[in-house]
Amino acid sequence: MIKNLVFDFGNVFLNIDIDGAIQNTLNVLKLKEFPEDMIAVNSLYEQGLIATNEFIDFYADNFNHLSKENIIDTWNFMLKDFPPHRLDFLKNLKKSSQYKLFLLSNTNELHIDWVKKHIAFYEDFKNCFHEFYLSHEIKLRKPNDDVFKFVLNENNIQPENTLFIDDNSDNTNAAKKSGYQVWNINPENEDVTTLFNTKKDLF
Repeated sequence: MIKNLVFDFGNVFLNIDIDGAIQNTLNVLKLKEFPEDMIAVNSLYEQGLIATNEFIDFYADNFNHLSKENIIDTWNFMLKDFPPHRLDFLKNLKKSSQYKLFLLSNTNELHIDWVKKHIAFYEDFKNCFHEFYLSHEIKLRKPNDDVFKFVLNENNIQPENTLFIDDNSDNTNAAKKSGYQVWNINPENEDVTTLFNTKKDLF
């Protein structure tokens, strides 16, 4: 029986455009592909292992045609909108008190700053969760095994009673290896609000 629900943020609640962001970034940076050092810096930033000013300085030093504002706008390009019906769904879940609710998101300070500025109900959203885990704050990142163990150990919960919902198959596959139940949600044709119909076999 499912007692715990662990949600990703992007493409579960907040709509994001990953493919569009990749193409836009390549265009802005005048690249055909991302070099390894850039991929490494992005990963370090998402895990909170380098500060925002260091992250921006890396891009400013390597792409001197860009202003700080250009860099931030390009980095945040993927962030779109948060349909309010998903917040309503979450609030009803919280009100029911049937499940412990967790957020587990790979993100970073610049993205969260954008969300706080543009999503008026961010604090209401955050307050729906028992725990709110952001990769750059907990210094752990999906799909590494340690982040899934961290959630279980910190909250004394069992993986077989825990459903993890994420749009990235690498993340859901890793969670499954750690014993979680999983839903690899497809943002093209699925919505988190259909949870109890789509995964009714688990409830």
